[in-house]
Amino acid sequence: MLAMGLAACGNSDTGDKAADDGKIVLGFSQVGAESGWRTANTISIKESATKAGIELKFDDAQQKQENQIKAIRNFIQQKVDVIAFSPVVESGWDTVLKEAKDAKIPVILTDRAVDSQDTSLYKTFIGSDFVKEGKLAGEWLVKETAAATGPVNIVELQGTTGSAPANDRKKGFADAIAGSPNLKVIASQTGDFTRAGGKAVMEQFLKANPKIDVLFAHNDDMGLGALEAITAAGKVPGKDIKIITIDAVKDGMQALADGKFNFIAECSPLLGPQLMDLVKRVKAGETIPTRILTEEGTFTPEQAKAALPTRAY
Repeated sequence: MLAMGLAACGNSDTGDKAADDGKIVLGFSQVGAESGWRTANTISIKESATKAGIELKFDDAQQKQENQIKAIRNFIQQKVDVIAFSPVVESGWDTVLKEAKDAKIPVILTDRAVDSQDTSLYKTFIGSDFVKEGKLAGEWLVKETAAATGPVNIVELQGTTGSAPANDRKKGFADAIAGSPNLKVIASQTGDFTRAGGKAVMEQFLKANPKIDVLFAHNDDMGLGALEAITAAGKVPGKDIKIITIDAVKDGMQALADGKFNFIAECSPLLGPQLMDLVKRVKAGETIPTRILTEEGTFTPEQAKAALPTRAY
């Protein structure tokens, strides 16, 4: 886990925009601090704003949509130059986004998308292809179990209900294993992207299902929580139960290098530099693509060992 103290960098969260300092003011609403990934994402945004000379008004929504909507309305009242946010869930944003549009404040979506039919309500969405991440996880499992003659029982730890990564990773994984009828998801439940949630739900899975061959966790933190439950149940993670996760934060990569995880599809949290570049371009009135993908890869235990010494998150 990255040190929380680093997240203190950045600018003040309070006060109205100065009329004469010439700085671009960015209002950013973060989902929360539910995982190591999110902590790294917050640090990246705060540090990048400082380096770019952008005044950052930062709000932590604590994983509640109502908090995020309130924050966006506060940013509108403060007349910031640009609003960016990582939506807690996909639905229910049209009203507040229209308020921002009416106030002529451009909006950038980061990391997670919204399901609004009116794409004029935001300028662009920068983030990962969550469907692809789930698909990569499923494709690895299909290859890994190609020689299996009997059923392969899979349990799934989903992310926050209604969130874009949870919806899309589930879909991508399901699509990838659809052609392998012996691969069966026997239980699927949200762990809310947290270690505590992952541990609690995995404990339930283990009690209800005597034979579990594979765990697919929508993020590293839930997988790390599940490790504790698997070990406490007297099973060997990575061997008795193969573990596939998504993110590739340091703690997850260490578990992979140690052989406790088996495969990780990467989802980079380091969106800060790209976001600040987009903020400047949007403020300047430039035309930008409506969808910007981040570049990511996948990791096996051997690749994790090689990558860990220089891992930035």
